[in-house]
Amino acid sequence: MIFVIDEDLPRSTAKILRANGFEVYDIRDHGLRGQADEAILSFATQKKAILITGDIGFGNQLKYPVGSHGGIVVAHFPNELSTSELNAQILGALSVLSEDDLKMSLTILEPGKIRSRKN
Repeated sequence: MIFVIDEDLPRSTAKILRANGFEVYDIRDHGLRGQADEAILSFATQKKAILITGDIGFGNQLKYPVGSHGGIVVAHFPNELSTSELNAQILGALSVLSEDDLKMSLTILEPGKIRSRKN
């Protein structure tokens, strides 16, 4: 699977996903820091990747309808959660979700929960 990591997630998230066999692009490495959400999603689409973000705005289905993008994963975790626990939660969710589960869908990850909307 191919992922684009948004700037609101730790840099270590990309490293851990790569170490587990995923192809990962961090937007900070591609001149997209501070860019509009539309530019971030466009980059993910160009890379045929699933966007992983902490930005709950990407969960707005009126603005980003399910099926209109390659897939969005919103990691919605408390700010108090350590970086290592955040990365473990994301990696754990990805271990039980297939590419088919994530493609063209909206997936919300929360502590102990995975919610998904597919077209």
